[in-house]
Amino acid sequence: MEASNHQDNASKRERKREQQDDFDLPDDYVPYVPLAKRRADMFSKLSAKKVGYDLGDYGSDQGSPSNRRTKGNESDQDEENEKSLPIIGPRSGISLIEQSVEIRKAQFSAEEQKTDAQKALEEEAKILAAVKERKQLASAEEISKGIVYRDPIKTTWTPPRHIREMSEEATLAVRQKYHIDIEGEEVPSVIKNFRDMKLPRPILDYLKNKGIKIPTPIQMQGLPVAFSGRDMIGIAFTGSGKTLSFTLPLIMRALEEETKMPLAKGEGPIGMIVCPSRELARQTYDGFVGIADLLHKGGYAQVKTLLCMGGINMQDQASVLQGGLHIVVATPGRLQDMLAKKKFNLDLCTYMCMDEADRMLDMGFEEEVRTILSYFKHQRQTILYSATMPKKIQDFARSALVKPCIVNVGRAGAANLDVIQEVEYVKQEAKIVYLLECLQKTPPPVLIFAENKNDVDDIQEYLLLKGVEAVAIHGSKTQEEREYAINAFKSYQKDVLVATDVASKGLDFAEIHHVILFDMPKEIEDYVHRIGRTGRSGKTGVATTFINMNSSEQILLDLKHLLREAKQKVPPVLEALEDPTEKFKDMGVAGGCGYCGGLGHRVTECPKLEQQQKTKTGGMSRPYERAGNEM
Repeated sequence: MEASNHQDNASKRERKREQQDDFDLPDDYVPYVPLAKRRADMFSKLSAKKVGYDLGDYGSDQGSPSNRRTKGNESDQDEENEKSLPIIGPRSGISLIEQSVEIRKAQFSAEEQKTDAQKALEEEAKILAAVKERKQLASAEEISKGIVYRDPIKTTWTPPRHIREMSEEATLAVRQKYHIDIEGEEVPSVIKNFRDMKLPRPILDYLKNKGIKIPTPIQMQGLPVAFSGRDMIGIAFTGSGKTLSFTLPLIMRALEEETKMPLAKGEGPIGMIVCPSRELARQTYDGFVGIADLLHKGGYAQVKTLLCMGGINMQDQASVLQGGLHIVVATPGRLQDMLAKKKFNLDLCTYMCMDEADRMLDMGFEEEVRTILSYFKHQRQTILYSATMPKKIQDFARSALVKPCIVNVGRAGAANLDVIQEVEYVKQEAKIVYLLECLQKTPPPVLIFAENKNDVDDIQEYLLLKGVEAVAIHGSKTQEEREYAINAFKSYQKDVLVATDVASKGLDFAEIHHVILFDMPKEIEDYVHRIGRTGRSGKTGVATTFINMNSSEQILLDLKHLLREAKQKVPPVLEALEDPTEKFKDMGVAGGCGYCGGLGHRVTECPKLEQQQKTKTGGMSRPYERAGNEM
């Protein structure tokens, strides 16, 4: 009886479970299959499919009706399954490790087929791409808002009709005659005399009094470009008249604006010049004041200029700030400080020139320049000038320019051909004594450059003890001492000026016959700027350079190539140096470093790049003081 009841209960539970299962399970229910079984099924299907491909491709019964029927039946049955299967390639039977080995062998074989020149150029391209500046040289507001200027600003200046109607062949002939190379769209024509540039009579008289009768090559092309409102990169050797190329256009623009509507208190400037050193800013400022005074005496409106640099009391120029301000000549640190304090604004500023632009960026003034650009309210004409402008700096500078014209007189970084370069091997301990003998080469005034401040002071003290009238300037001297030294030297009260690179960039010493480099600088660009203080405005000068074992081999190789380029005598000590760039010439590859422009090394051995990388990684501070204490 109990057994019968137990069987009845079991059968009831089973029927109840079947009823529940029938009620709960959906129609598309798929029973669970363990993962291992699913993988095994998938592997078997893939293997069968691969075997089928092999038989279909190479089997003897490929085209028989029975095979076709079999394949057709299998295709019908497995159509849905095959859609979900991955496509099997011809190398599915080769492991990934074996495929990786084959790829590496192929790459190695292709690498072996490359020439040494191709390998070297690829390595240099990687280095240049790694150090390329990514950040655009523009204000933060322009970058954030995506402001892009498409067309240059418009000016009212137009060249005379006979210049406008000059044929392209005639313009090209003039450029070739004066070795003027240009890049850009619709570059204005060359103008070979100042009268055709429509300059006022007082400016023509000023140029005549200075002994400037005809424009230099950089002025022939640079002035029409600047007068037309075009952005420009100007490159020319030292002493070629670059200062006048950016001074006259700003004077003319300020004079035009003042004539149309005089500036009221708190307005201005119309334009500004940014210089890397105080001495260069002072020299540029004096040139503006001289031209403005002659214009005012000739009956034209008064053009006011402000000198804005460290080491001077700005209260002395309070009268300039109280009225309308037309032109500002400044160093980056003090200019940034004055703009932050709202002493003046750039609301009306439409002209900006950076003199010695590449040196300014190399000295670390890039962030100051970006900050200054952020104060502009609208588009401006931007002009960059220098004697040495490596391609890296040119490409970087173009990010701030609108359809720029690049005007190049000679090779960027080439030495002035009017300078006779003499290189002498002098032991370190004998250099200061040998100076007296070198001073006998030419009559005074003579300019002596030394690498560090202590050497400058030692040389001045030694010359004074020997009865030589000498003055000295360097970054640690006060502004009064520096200005006294420059003025005494320019006025011929002193025969010798001993200086660091403070005096090497842009300063115009018209009558210097001899420049002595007490030690070879670490960069060839500094050498070009130093010797460029003589041989200016078409005059001939002499540059004597001391070298010894303390000079690096890379800089000596650069010097060797620079002497050859200028057709100067190369001393035996430089001729004996093994030149690693000769192999590139044999391969047909142009020599020179794409980073600094030196001719005696490639970018892989560039000392300037190496030093800058060390500075970045080591967290070293800049070699000068900030905000108003520029070199």
